[in-house]
Amino acid sequence: MKKLIAATVLIAAAGASSAFALEPIKGSLNYGNSDEVHLTKAPAGSVFTHEFYDQQGNQVEELYKVQQGGSVELVNRTTLNDK
Repeated sequence: MKKLIAATVLIAAAGASSAFALEPIKGSLNYGNSDEVHLTKAPAGSVFTHEFYDQQGNQVEELYKVQQGGSVELVNRTTLNDK
């Protein structure tokens, strides 16, 4: 529940300005082609996380928001551990 509340706050803050939009990195769901990821069953406005390891071996967690039409928007990235 705390994670959902934190995600909601982050989404609200991220929606305030697109000037601070995050760019996908290698390992991100929408790296290389942002139009490639579409979710058909997730309702617009829902959020989910994706964890992976970056090229330096750091564990990364990204927060995504589902847009109208099923596309996903990267709204936050956190490095969970630094090597």
